[in-house]
Amino acid sequence: MNANHHEINASTRGRQITLRSPSELADALPFVLGFHPTDSVVLVALHGANGRFGGRIRVGIPRSPGEWDSTADHLAECLVETSAKRTTPPDGIVGFLCQDPRPGETARQVHERLRPLAQRLRTACGALDIPVYEVLCISDGRHFSYCCPDTRCCPPEGTPLALAGTSVMAAAAAYAGIRVRGSLREMEAAFRPTGAPGDAEQRAALDAAAAAIVPRVVDGAEEHLRAELRETTLALAGRLLGRFAEPPRRIGEDGARRGRAAIEADDDARVDPGEAAALILGLQDRVTRDRLAEWMEGAEGAAAVRLWRVLARRCVSPYEEYAAAPLTLAGWAAWSTGDEPTARVALGLALQADPEYVFARLLHQACNEGLDPESLRACLRQEKEDRAAAAGRDAAPARVARTRTRTRTRGARAAGSRPPLPRAVHDGSPRERVRGRGRPGVRPAGRAATRPGRPAPHHGGRRGTRSGR
Repeated sequence: MNANHHEINASTRGRQITLRSPSELADALPFVLGFHPTDSVVLVALHGANGRFGGRIRVGIPRSPGEWDSTADHLAECLVETSAKRTTPPDGIVGFLCQDPRPGETARQVHERLRPLAQRLRTACGALDIPVYEVLCISDGRHFSYCCPDTRCCPPEGTPLALAGTSVMAAAAAYAGIRVRGSLREMEAAFRPTGAPGDAEQRAALDAAAAAIVPRVVDGAEEHLRAELRETTLALAGRLLGRFAEPPRRIGEDGARRGRAAIEADDDARVDPGEAAALILGLQDRVTRDRLAEWMEGAEGAAAVRLWRVLARRCVSPYEEYAAAPLTLAGWAAWSTGDEPTARVALGLALQADPEYVFARLLHQACNEGLDPESLRACLRQEKEDRAAAAGRDAAPARVARTRTRTRTRGARAAGSRPPLPRAVHDGSPRERVRGRGRPGVRPAGRAATRPGRPAPHHGGRRGTRSGR
């Protein structure tokens, strides 16, 4: 792999795999991330004398070379800091630059074009006293080394990647039940608008929903209007979630395995444009979003990921920024149910939609640091239990009032009289007031048991205007 022939140990759920060459290292990358990275810079931490794989971090390759210096510094610092928080600082780092050739460009030319970025990654890590054992460029089915001078194992024209499923890492991953979910580009496409003719209908629905909903949640709107909108949104989300209770149909009537596009079309058909628009706008309220984040476990969590993915695809232009909320919920539900690759992709897209979306930033950082989502799940469970307990306490006086009313009614009927009816009384002032007993069985109205929210979205999707921070 380099002059020192450093060996690296990868792990697939407890099974140790030793990688002895750049080819084996390149073949292992999709199994380390859970997908084939495209247009990406990836750094992986190594620990111990044998170079055991640790934390990893991925970002897109900046289009402008002027941003490469700051990107390299940021990646190196983040990987070292997060590794130190989890266990110990890394003892070494390996890097990958993954990019397909541009039109008219060859893989070897990609390798040379990205060489300054590879060198900058090495100096950034070296400034933190962390050696870089290897940096590989992966392009058009070939890999190139920036560190190995031996042309016998790393020829200038590159080395073809192993056929899918034939590497030692692929065999170990298959044994451990680990699978690669396709390319990063394909995974991102599952969360983005398709550009189909139906986008115009969805855009019109979003315009109509914004005109009806935004005035009810902007700064200065009455709290009871916000509370009514929250309850309406939660009820709509609950109905839509029920449509995703059954798992997707992956096998067609002819017995053939159905493709991703067909499965996504089935899911899209479960939500009409008006329903999608109302829920997308309602999700811009932080309180509503936090309540829906409780859909995070088991079959309910898996169904929620599909619903949030559909909503993210419905955030057509000019409503792209509104996708931050459903993308963040999709990322949280995926991470909470153990699907870390999907979580990383969804949270990364949420930050592309709105780099200042705080919930997405916190989840993305926690996911990258390898934290256990159980601590957040426990908090959400506790909030749900507290809310249910508060609702029970609020309902208790109403139950007592109904019991007393029924008791008086039975006494009046036993005496042969009719129950008293409300009477309107004029008190001689310009204002009239109504006195009388409440009708039996009618629960007194009261404030909804919700937490106060922050400012709601302004039409147009301007950053900093939504309450979903």
